[in-house]
Amino acid sequence: MAPTTSVSADDGSGPSATAPAASARPMARSVPSRLRIPSIGVDTTVMALGLAADGEVKVPPIEKDAPAGWFDGSPTPGQLGPSVILGHVTVGSYGDGVFLRLDKIRKGETVSVVRADGSVATFAVDRVQTVAKSHFPTSSVYGNVDRPELRLITCGGTRISGGGGYPDNVIVYASLVSGS
Repeated sequence: MAPTTSVSADDGSGPSATAPAASARPMARSVPSRLRIPSIGVDTTVMALGLAADGEVKVPPIEKDAPAGWFDGSPTPGQLGPSVILGHVTVGSYGDGVFLRLDKIRKGETVSVVRADGSVATFAVDRVQTVAKSHFPTSSVYGNVDRPELRLITCGGTRISGGGGYPDNVIVYASLVSGS
């Protein structure tokens, strides 16, 4: 279901908490076309997502084989700043979503984003955070950083019965380690 992004609460672990030992040089702008996370079996196309009328980031459609979605108000993967990609943990009656196992990814594992220009931005996971949607760390996710980073976001926690969605968000913070 949809990550909440309008809450300004933060958990106190700002962007410096995700700083890697070293990072690759920023890449030129090129929109993402494919996302690969081998450790959790993700290989999906990526669609562009804008803002909804209420100011929230749109989410990919609730449909069979829904792809991940890149928030087009964020830098492209590999550019300076935090690029944000969202995906569903489940997709209604269609079952599992593309980010079903996002909470299983671990520090040091890699995430690759194939870009429209044919280049690949490869990121290493710095940390994984699960937070209540009511305490979404907006500044840690969307705030300025001084290097290319990636945020992957999905829902988490125990599904609320009766179609109520999920109480939490799972957020993966990763830093660019190579661009080719």
